[in-house]
Amino acid sequence: MNDKSHKTKKQKDFLNMPKDFNKMKGNLLPFIKSQQRRPNIFVIILFFFVGWLLLSTFISTSSNYKDVPFSQVISDINENQIEKVEFSGSTVTAFPKNGDVILKSEIPQNTDFLQYLRDKELDSKVQTLEAVKPFDIWGSLGTILNFLILGVFAFFVINMVRSTKGGGPGDIFSFGKSRAKLFNKENKENISFKDVAVAEEVTEEMYELVDFLKHPEKYRKVGARIPKGVLLVGPAGVGKTLIARAIAGEADVPFYNAAGSEFMEMLVGVGSARVRDMFKTAKLNSPSLIFIDEIDAIGRQRGMGIGGGHDEREQTLNQILVEMDGFDKHTNVIIIAATNRPDMLDPALVRPGRFDRKITLGFPTVEEREKIIKIHLKGKPLEKGIKIDQIAKRTVGFSGADIENMLNEAAILAARVGKSKVSFKNISEAATKVKLGPERRKLQNEEDKKITAYHEAGHAIVAHFLNKVDPVRRISIVARTHSLGHTDVSSDREEFNYTKSKLFQMISMMLGGRTAEELFFNEQSVGASNDIERATDLARRMVTEFGMSDLGPINYSKSEDRMWLAKQLGTHVDYSDKTADLIDKAVEEIITKSKVQAMEILKKHKKELQNVANKLLEVETMEEEEFEVIVGKKK
Repeated sequence: MNDKSHKTKKQKDFLNMPKDFNKMKGNLLPFIKSQQRRPNIFVIILFFFVGWLLLSTFISTSSNYKDVPFSQVISDINENQIEKVEFSGSTVTAFPKNGDVILKSEIPQNTDFLQYLRDKELDSKVQTLEAVKPFDIWGSLGTILNFLILGVFAFFVINMVRSTKGGGPGDIFSFGKSRAKLFNKENKENISFKDVAVAEEVTEEMYELVDFLKHPEKYRKVGARIPKGVLLVGPAGVGKTLIARAIAGEADVPFYNAAGSEFMEMLVGVGSARVRDMFKTAKLNSPSLIFIDEIDAIGRQRGMGIGGGHDEREQTLNQILVEMDGFDKHTNVIIIAATNRPDMLDPALVRPGRFDRKITLGFPTVEEREKIIKIHLKGKPLEKGIKIDQIAKRTVGFSGADIENMLNEAAILAARVGKSKVSFKNISEAATKVKLGPERRKLQNEEDKKITAYHEAGHAIVAHFLNKVDPVRRISIVARTHSLGHTDVSSDREEFNYTKSKLFQMISMMLGGRTAEELFFNEQSVGASNDIERATDLARRMVTEFGMSDLGPINYSKSEDRMWLAKQLGTHVDYSDKTADLIDKAVEEIITKSKVQAMEILKKHKKELQNVANKLLEVETMEEEEFEVIVGKKK
């Protein structure tokens, strides 16, 4: 009875099995198919020849042959023990009359075997036969194996190329095909101008480009030519790629995205072939947009620098120039290129008729930063009391990418401590992290902290009591990736013009840390190395670029390439050694005067400096409000 009930339960389980089994079969089907692939023909051939090699070795080793010296063969012939001999090349085989083991021997070099037998009068005692040269199984096998290995290697190379590119059987022959990615309605993100915060004049240029693509006939009626190329110029992170995608999104046209490095291959001619294919595809799908990021990778000035250029890059650049010249009046294709090195581009690329327009993007202003912050604050709740303009004023010099990264870091910091909203302190800490890196609290001991506290307090006091230096926003003695502490001095507005007196005060502020160390510890530390470097660089620019010295309004600065050449040659390419000495003295004079100014301020406000340093040792980080409680409001 128990057995019957047990069988019945099994039958029920079996009846309930098909659904699960079909599901399992669906999951396993790809695996089963992968296991049912046809055997690899190269593996079969390889096993065949290995078997042949082993069989041939076995047969040759099992034959009844014995290797003996040549003298023994001659001796046996002389004693009439050999019935016949066969010779071939340098090998002689002797067959005994009694049918014993066959003897094999090597004929000495430069010896004619038949003539040797005649000279010894042995030719009449034995039958001599010249053997037909046997089939050299080992040589033939080696040749075949060489071809086999070459075939297997070629097979794996083809498979590797196909798997890397993710393509079909003909991919090995598609090096000349364009690698540009197509973004259209189905697969591109819906990015529009409302997702991009740029200057008003840039927005106008963007709207005009969209109008070109949407209504080309409106411009052709009045004889206007649609621009062929637009060059986006600006530092990294200001949104060049985002602008190109927004233009394509607003115009609702196919958008071909490629990087300049994608045209460079080790095979000469591949880059130009890819350019031809990309332009051909874009023309067939016009109106369309082509976006080439980092165009300086292929558009660098030809013949620039020592040692000549790169043939493949120059051929690719030539092809781009030809394709842009080949656009006819009815071709509605616009090329947008982005670079942060416009000075490196070939003049033929940026002349009128090719890249007709140049849109320059800089770091965003306060108003633009407010728009960017609003865009990136979506989904990030803020605590009450935080104003967008307050954040924008604290991010002077930040690019759009920096702001996005800062707000993301602030959200991470809030989530790390279990908060549901982002505080201003989180944003301030995130801004510092983006600038200087994460905290490294274990880097300093107590003595180092004390020196760092007075160093940073020296920067802050000098900055606060100089009327043309920006306000102190934050002071910290927490070590970070690139510093042992930092003093954040920034304005809440953009400045594009600096006076000589302000630059002098900025240098005094930079030297305030070193001056404080000397004043309180009668000692110097390596923590001031970056301050000294920045102060010296600014002083040298005042002399060589801005003409703010007794040398007069003369530019002694050199371009980057000329500086490299001067360094290689060990000379000054723009001025004499005498002038170089005068420049050094002028720089030294600026640094000395600035340091004297910093020392006077610190001696005058020594008590405030000590109070700030002691507070830093207590709390490690001070915000602007806490600092002004000690030293008062900045005048």
